[in-house]
Formats: sequence, C-alpha cells, structure tokens
Amino acid sequence: MRFTLLYVLLASSAILTAQIAGDTIGVHDLSPSGVSSPVTGTLPGSCLYCHAPHSGIGGNSPLWNQKLSTQVYSPYSSSTDPTPGNSQPAVGSDTTLCLSCHDGTIAPGQTAVYGSIPMSGSMKSADVFGTNLQGSHPTSLVLPMKDAPYLAASLVSQGKTTDPTGAVRLIKGNVECTSCHNPHVQSIDTISQNFLVRDSSSGQLCLACHDPNRVVTGQTNPLAQWQTSIHATVSNTVATQSVGVLGSYRTVAQNACISCHMPHNAPGQARLLRGANEQDCLTCHNGSNSISPAAPNILAEFNKIAHPFPSGNNSHDAGEPVLLNQNRHSTCVDCHNAHSANQVLTFPSPPAIRGSQNGIAGISGSDGVTVLAPAVNQYENCLRCHGTSTGKTINSVFGYFPPRVVSAGDPLNLIPQFALSASSSHPVMHDRSSIFSQPSLRASMMNINGVTEGRTMGARILCTDCHNSDDNREFGGLGPSGPHGSSFPHILERRYEMSQAPAPGGTILNLFPNPDLSSAGPYALCEKCHDLNQIVANTSFSGHARHINDGFSCSVCHTAHGMGARSTTITGERMVNFDAKVVAANGTAPISYNRSANSCTLMCHGSQHPAAASSTKTKATKARK
Repeated sequence: MRFTLLYVLLASSAILTAQIAGDTIGVHDLSPSGVSSPVTGTLPGSCLYCHAPHSGIGGNSPLWNQKLSTQVYSPYSSSTDPTPGNSQPAVGSDTTLCLSCHDGTIAPGQTAVYGSIPMSGSMKSADVFGTNLQGSHPTSLVLPMKDAPYLAASLVSQGKTTDPTGAVRLIKGNVECTSCHNPHVQSIDTISQNFLVRDSSSGQLCLACHDPNRVVTGQTNPLAQWQTSIHATVSNTVATQSVGVLGSYRTVAQNACISCHMPHNAPGQARLLRGANEQDCLTCHNGSNSISPAAPNILAEFNKIAHPFPSGNNSHDAGEPVLLNQNRHSTCVDCHNAHSANQVLTFPSPPAIRGSQNGIAGISGSDGVTVLAPAVNQYENCLRCHGTSTGKTINSVFGYFPPRVVSAGDPLNLIPQFALSASSSHPVMHDRSSIFSQPSLRASMMNINGVTEGRTMGARILCTDCHNSDDNREFGGLGPSGPHGSSFPHILERRYEMSQAPAPGGTILNLFPNPDLSSAGPYALCEKCHDLNQIVANTSFSGHARHINDGFSCSVCHTAHGMGARSTTITGERMVNFDAKVVAANGTAPISYNRSANSCTLMCHGSQHPAAASSTKTKATKARK
C-alpha cells in the first residue's frame, strides 16, 4: 500500500509538471531534489507541496494542498491610493494561496491531504511578508476598480493592462500576486529571478499598469515625463554590493521604478519607498560609491545650515496641499519630482525653472494661492512655503533675522516684497526697473572665486542666485546647485554679514572700519552682482563709503527682497527699508527716508540723522551732501 501511494504521488507530480510549459520552479521546488530552495521536505513530488491532484482544498483553489492561513491582514493604504480601504483577500484567491506560505504564519509542508511533511531550513526573511501588508503592493482591490490619472485607462475601461506581451494581467478583474508573478517559472526575467511574469528591466512590469503618458483634463499625472527623465535614462551603474539594495539590475535606468520603490516589505509603506520617507533620495545622493559615477552629494549640503527635514511634528505626505499651511518642512519631493526630473547641463535664463525641478508644483505669485501644476518659474515652487502659507516661524538656526521698519504684516511672505506693486525690489517676480540707473551693477554675476565672470546679468534673477549651496556648480564650485544647504546663514551662497547693535540706535558691534571688499569679505553676496569699488567710490550715494567704514552692512539700510508695504515716511526707492533692531527714531520724529530730498531722520550708531530741513547737521549728514 505504501509503495502504491508513492507511485501515485510520483506519477501525479510528473503529469502536473508536464502540463506547465517551460516549468522551472526554482526555489519553489521543496522536494529533496530542490537544491536551490532554502526549505526542503521529504515529499518527493515538487508539485505536491502546493497541489493535490485529486483531493485538494475545495472552492476556487486549484487543487490546493498547503493549508490556508486564517489571518486578518492589514492591507496597503495611502493618501494617494485611488482605492482606499483595500479588502481582505478572498479565501481561495491567488493572493491567499501565495500567503499560505509567504505570510509566515504557516510553515511550508503543512499540507491538507498528506499532513505535516518533515521540513528542514527556513524561508528568507525578504520572502516573509507577515500579516501587515502595508509595505506591499496592493492586491484584492475593492471593486469596481477606481481610476486615477497615473493608471492605464484600460484597467478600468477594459479590465486589461497595457503589457504588449499579455503576461501582466488582471485576475478576475483584480490585482493579485499572480498579476506580476508566475509561481511555476522563476527566471522568465533572467536578472531579477523573482518569478516575474516578464522581463521587468526599465520598469516594464510597472508600466503595464502605471501610465506616464496619460493626460486627464484637470488632473495631474505625477508620472508625466518619466520616459525622458534622468532616472529612466541615466547609465550610472549600481555597485555590486548595492545590487538588491537599489534594485536587481546593474544600472539605474534598468532598475527604473525599483530604484526607489519596493513591491514587498517596503520601509516607506505609503508609496512603497525603499527608505522610510521621501528623503529616500539620499540613499544614492550621498556621495557614496553605491552607484558609479557617484550622484551629487546632496547629503553633505544638508549637514550644513539647511532646509529643515520633516519630523514627527510636521511629517510630509504626498497627498498634502501644494500650499503648505501649518506644516513647515522640506523633503526632496517638495522641490523635485523624481519621475520627471532631469540633469541640469545648461542653466536657462531666469525666471524659468531648472530641469532638475521638472514637473514640480508651485504657487502663483499673482495671488499666492493658485496652484500651478507644474510650476513654470523657479520662484513659484519656493512660494509653496515662502508666500501666503500660514504657520511660518522665524527659526534661529538660520541666523539673525532683521525686522524692517516698514512691514506688510507677515515678514516671511515674500510675495508683496517681490511684487510689481512694490516700490522697489530685486527682480525675481518681475523684470528689473530701468527707471533708475544702477552704477554699481555688473554686466555679469561673479563666480564664487570673485575673479571669473559667471552668468550674464539679465532682467531677472533667481531665488537661487542668493540662496544656494556655498560650493554650487553653477557659479564655479564642485558641489550641487540649489538651496539644499550652505555654510552661511539663511542658506546664502556667500558671506553676508548683517550689522547688529545691542539696542536700536546703538553702536555696531560686529563690523568695523576698513572693510574687506573681497569675495571672502562680509559683503561677498552683494559683491556677486554689485561692484563694491563703485559702492565705496560713492557713485550711487555720497554716504556709502562713510557708512561702510563706520561698520554698517548693506542690511542696515537695504532690505534683501523688496519693499513689502507702502509708507508715508519711507519712500522705498533703492530697497531702502531700515533694520528696526539697529536704527531708532530720532526723538519724537518717525524714522523716515526720502530719496528725492536726499534725507533721512533716525538715530543710528550713536549719531543723530535729522531731517533735511533741520538746522543741526551731524557729520553723517554732511557726508551725504
């Protein structure tokens, strides 16, 4: 009798194997002859660990033999998931069959027909998903399937993927494990030998359902421009020790989607990120040898004075509004869209957004609330946080913050300061005015070394012309460009000292006579665009040299962005708006400035500056005449 049963098992196994064309089950062969599997048993038929030819578990299951789990699963969920509340997989569905081993609650070899088969070895931890499936690609969706602009239209309209081979498919109108995996053939994809239904290099398996080319009126496709993006086309190779950590393939382009996403056991459960959150980009952009050539070392910039990473109090979510109210943070994906970003090989003229920010959202500078998807100009992306958003705070880590005598209320709202309605401003949101001549303005911006010329001075400048990495590539350094971090306060590209007094009207303590006008001096940032030799020669104002030699920095009299409000006492030309912590009122008269009359009334540096009509004239007043 025992011999007869063994004969039947062997014969049945041979029949089942022969019926599956190209069957090479690899590590799924748990029989004694299955040498590649980490788990082996004493039952000789390789098919019998999953199937029983005549007496398997009933229902919809394909003669199933492995005992099914009775666990309740925590399915994938995300604020960007079009089908929130994914259902429990139905008993007997393809997904539950796979989970009968892969949830780790029932050991392989626990068969319904033949009982418990003696087994040795254990499954690899990467192949055990547990009952928390939030880090795995969603299956068993709530039907009818919900549409989204980044999904292939045929999924909902026809119940089909766009895979030209037909291998990636919906199972009974749903996504199941077998939509992507063929459990009988391990090496259809010869590189990523994970029972995939097709070669998945360059993201081909993912693109069967996720469509970067789809256009839905009134909706944003976050995958737009994927096929021409840097992550889809770059040839950087993945180091041997990083294969598996950064995907299965040897180049970034071949890994494509799986460079950043994991289909199973993803640490960043929402959106299946390889890292815990959207700072996952730093896995490659950290200067390491994980890829070759190495990506720009962004992490080194964030180790300086940098934009703040999210914390437990202000976490980032991809579904959050573009206008970041009450949630000050910055992740890589607040300023970069990894699906459409491109390497910046040439620097376009301002105010156009750079290729590294292709596809990123922004806020209109005209009203401070209209969402632009995508942003066209660089400053529009910055206005997500630096415009009308509420909850902004002055953070001491960025250095001294000069309050201005004339303020529009929210000093961190830069829209009024850069607006065309401002009496004067740096030309970020509008072309620079030609009303006044600017003798000190250079024809070209100076590079970081202060010797060679950089970009030609145009009608506009960028936020990143001042707020930039201190070693950025655009202006002659070797580091990445952009306001990731800097050794200088306020993430400024160059040194910019702000005069400070112990009390308004008091003596300047931190700057002294005979200033250093070089590219390493306290006025280096201004020196990028303005010839300081012209400044101290008094070509634009007769009192510049005296004030600078007395220890005043540009910041005492000039606001860096623009005049955010109108004033009856300060006319606002030339961005003159005094630092209220340095300048005090002269007696009962309000602080005032009138360029036409060439006069100001205030107390500063222990000196009284009377109005032009005053009969008392201090040395400082005489110096301006």
